[in-house]
Amino acid sequence: MRICCAGEVMVEMAARGDTGLYRQGIAGDTFNTAVYLSRAGLPVHYLTHLGDDAISTDIVASMRSEGIATDLVTRRPGRQPGLYVINNDQAGERVFSYWREHSPARELFDQPIRLEGFTVFYFTGITLAVTRSGLRNLRDLLQELRANGCLIAFDPNFRPRLWRNVEQAREHYESILPLCDLLLPTLEDETALWGIEQADSCRDHYLDYGIGELIIKGQALTTYAYRGSEHLVQQASPVKAIDTTAAGDAFNAGYLATRIGGGSLTQSVTAAQSLAAEGVQCSGAIMPRTADREVG
Repeated sequence: MRICCAGEVMVEMAARGDTGLYRQGIAGDTFNTAVYLSRAGLPVHYLTHLGDDAISTDIVASMRSEGIATDLVTRRPGRQPGLYVINNDQAGERVFSYWREHSPARELFDQPIRLEGFTVFYFTGITLAVTRSGLRNLRDLLQELRANGCLIAFDPNFRPRLWRNVEQAREHYESILPLCDLLLPTLEDETALWGIEQADSCRDHYLDYGIGELIIKGQALTTYAYRGSEHLVQQASPVKAIDTTAAGDAFNAGYLATRIGGGSLTQSVTAAQSLAAEGVQCSGAIMPRTADREVG
């Protein structure tokens, strides 16, 4: 059993109230999920490119401290990782500003990559967007992994600002969807990307691509889950949310960890909702170790 999570790790600077101070962290959607999978006791490798600067060294050290294998991390001379800043607007809503144009992770798939011995390969629509110059090599990698029995798990995680327009995004998504086995979309993103507003319509859409397992994060804390002939609609218990950053990443980790461990559809969804609920009660993209729980 080995899991590969692929994507971009960034420096996170989060405003600390009205103090004018910022808290530095490390985050990225697939990285957040990788951390929680590793904390669940699963062997996780992270595939990315970083620079040779001090912050990149800190990122590698952080991965290792979380038990994530770094043998698939490439250090690029003279480069630095991307950065994003979180502020709050006058209404208290979070506002994100990004500086990632020169991130080395953008070139992750510019050269062919071969991976062997992995049980699960996990990536997202953000991975797809920032590495799109290497789309052909990514497709080749997915085909080879799948041919060797690896489960391809994908969270569409559509972010409009990362694409020239929705037509460009759709073209890239359509090129990789037939190579995926398990999808973990958010219904709100599906509305923005495909104009889909209902869970059943979402299922029908992805059935056309041969997706046999679909776990939809819907409105009002509701999850719509489809696995083969199984169908589940389950609402999570409400909690007082402090910070919803990366709630979906925690959800995905909870589902994958339990599902990989042989859990039923209900057990997997329950674990996903539970981990996401814990995550939103903490500040930052990744909750502290003191707030850890067993997954699966």
